[in-house]
Amino acid sequence: MRPVKKEIGIAYLCLAGICLIWGTTFLVMRIGVMNFPPFLFAGLRQITAGLLLCSFFLLIRRDKFPSLNDLRIQAFRGFLMITCGNGLVSWAEVVVPSGLAAIICSTMPVMVILINLSVNRSEMPNWIIGLGVLTGLSGIILVFSEYLADFANPTYRWGIVLIFIATLTWAVGSILTKRTIHTSNPFFDAGQQMFFGGIFCIPFSLAFDNLQQVQWSTDVIFALTYLVLIGSVAAFSMYAYTLSKLPITIASLYSYVNPLVAVVLGWLVLEEKLNLKIGLAFLITVTGIYLVNYGYQHQKRKQYEALNLKA
Repeated sequence: MRPVKKEIGIAYLCLAGICLIWGTTFLVMRIGVMNFPPFLFAGLRQITAGLLLCSFFLLIRRDKFPSLNDLRIQAFRGFLMITCGNGLVSWAEVVVPSGLAAIICSTMPVMVILINLSVNRSEMPNWIIGLGVLTGLSGIILVFSEYLADFANPTYRWGIVLIFIATLTWAVGSILTKRTIHTSNPFFDAGQQMFFGGIFCIPFSLAFDNLQQVQWSTDVIFALTYLVLIGSVAAFSMYAYTLSKLPITIASLYSYVNPLVAVVLGWLVLEEKLNLKIGLAFLITVTGIYLVNYGYQHQKRKQYEALNLKA
């Protein structure tokens, strides 16, 4: 019993680490992509991080090389979570403030729960979930009201849309990973997903990046190094471990803290907008996410109690 409790404790420590680290990555990513083609930046970051992790397991630990079917599975998840989930946010942050991007991404747990409910159509969302969704959306709308002038820029509008798509694909990838992660090494899987996700960023870079803007600077090297070692190798591995030990609705709670860290850091370092309305919008959004998660847990608990009564 003790090893199980120890593993759960480690999973919660990993979750705490993710809360802090992924809050900083929005800022560092924006610093990088403001000075470097975004899809190429994301690709270099994830390919390097994936190679580091996979090399450790294949060359040092001598783990078995994955089967072709396993590689296909990890490649698909890497496309969802890394190419789309990370690559699209990288592209969008060229024009979208890092704090706003983080607030939009904080809706991921809501998407996870709504996807789970849509798959199991016998489960209708209860009134708490409905209230939470409406509350969260009102918070997002309140944030957008501070950036109405920016919506005149078509690139900015596309950036907002792509961040929502990235959040959705990350949610889908997390659900798929959660279903089979207990039967494999979550850290090795994370390395494969990052490597394949980074590889798939390259065609996007060739299609959409201005490769004439490739200029190596101190800011770019710092951002890339931090994101490879801390944002990808460390944090993504923590996330994979957390998914393997905790329910996905708990594992996704990092998104409560990430936007707060990102908004404050964006304000301090890049002088991004932060005022009373944005602070209020953040609190409303987080309250909505909490209500959705609470309503989902309450619904699951009622169903479990009903099954026990029948038994």
